[in-house]
Amino acid sequence: MDSTTEARPRKGFFGHPRGLMNLFGVEMWERFSYYGLTGIVGLYMWYSAQDGGLGQSKAAAMSIVGAYGGLIYVSAIVGSWIADRLLGAERTVFYGAVVVVIGHLSLAILPGLVGLGVGLFCVAVGGGALKGNASVIVGMLYEEKDGRRDAGFSIFYMGINIGGLAGTIFTGAVGEKIAFHYGFGLAAIGMIIGLIQYTLGRRNLPESASSVPNPLPPSERTKYLVAWLGLVVVIVLAVALGVITALNLSDVVAVVAGVAAVAYFVLMLTSDKVTPVEKSRVRAFIPLLVASVAFWSLFQQLYTVMPVYAEGRIDRMLFGWEMPVSWVANAINPVFIILLAGVFAVLWTKLGPRQPSTPTKIALGPILVGVGFLLFLTVAGGGAGSVPLLAFFGFLLVFTIAELFISPVGLSTATKLAPEAFRSQMMGLWFLSVAMGSSLAGTIGQYYHEDSEASYFGIVGAGAIVVGLAVLALRPWISKQMSGVR
Repeated sequence: MDSTTEARPRKGFFGHPRGLMNLFGVEMWERFSYYGLTGIVGLYMWYSAQDGGLGQSKAAAMSIVGAYGGLIYVSAIVGSWIADRLLGAERTVFYGAVVVVIGHLSLAILPGLVGLGVGLFCVAVGGGALKGNASVIVGMLYEEKDGRRDAGFSIFYMGINIGGLAGTIFTGAVGEKIAFHYGFGLAAIGMIIGLIQYTLGRRNLPESASSVPNPLPPSERTKYLVAWLGLVVVIVLAVALGVITALNLSDVVAVVAGVAAVAYFVLMLTSDKVTPVEKSRVRAFIPLLVASVAFWSLFQQLYTVMPVYAEGRIDRMLFGWEMPVSWVANAINPVFIILLAGVFAVLWTKLGPRQPSTPTKIALGPILVGVGFLLFLTVAGGGAGSVPLLAFFGFLLVFTIAELFISPVGLSTATKLAPEAFRSQMMGLWFLSVAMGSSLAGTIGQYYHEDSEASYFGIVGAGAIVVGLAVLALRPWISKQMSGVR
């Protein structure tokens, strides 16, 4: 019995398989902890020791936050490899959640740069293992041509943003108003809840989620273990010798993600385990991945440039109360997602075969986020506190609509175009695009300056629009290469 057949009788979550509820929950709590941490970790780095921070420069903080955001998605490729070759997707999600808990506890308990380094590394590695494989299992709940698939991913994506909103609000408030380490501790509690609920609901997932599609022969395991340990040694030496620094860390992660993406495309397109039809679908994935990189390199500036922008440019006073910086920069987007994700899910379901094609949806992501950046030109150069909150929220609404066109659709597309032997690794490949974009958000963000913000927003926004238009122009070729997948 295949995974889709066994999953279909288990319905009970808004007309979807019951397993979606369990995956919705673990991803919601993982995002609670992740976005709760991401909302305050940049502030923690650049606030002075007197204010409870580490006193690092804003440029270094942007690079580290961008690299951290990229590393969690680079780790997704490692987690995908572990799932496909060693553990299966379901067990990889479980162990990834355990490592995330360890990371948040390290940030909460260990002092200074030691806690920062150990905590961010564990959260990134564990989150990468969890994130990609949870999405793969969502895809296993549906048959290839099940019209509920994109809607199911939109519901799953709504869970991501419920967690992101709650994490940003509660962890942000505790971290900024009480102490950063208490905020990190609250993120740890959220992830512990997520781990417990996932453990209790594992029986609702299809048996195929525990299978290992491309097992690694025992004779090769020592070779791979030595290779991974060698990689760790090289990284430690590069940091110790000053080759990798805080200021270039986002560059390094972007390059690593790019090289890994190219290597995976070559591997899939040359593998004997991938059929000609599957190879055609992999080729169709290439321009979609480029569009994703362009989108995320702008969108992820919510966590690099926008906290700086919120602190210096936005009037954060609301009826005599000053909104925390982390709320302004990070809490509004999840609100819009929660309000609109269900609308998009219903829209795609109602339209059915009349809905826009996958290449069209994904191309609209960088186009719309580029438009969002261009909107900042209307308030550029106004000085400190000159940007009204409502105007900023309007710009973020455009960001959110762009995100709903590309992100849940991209997750769904990765599961539809994936070769059978590379199910989890195809999802990891999609997350590598997010890794490149997130890292580039840290690299590009270092060029932002209040004195030249008009040229910054104009150039970056226009560049994303050009990429989106190029993907739109390639729609006929992409659709042909998708070989029957819409």
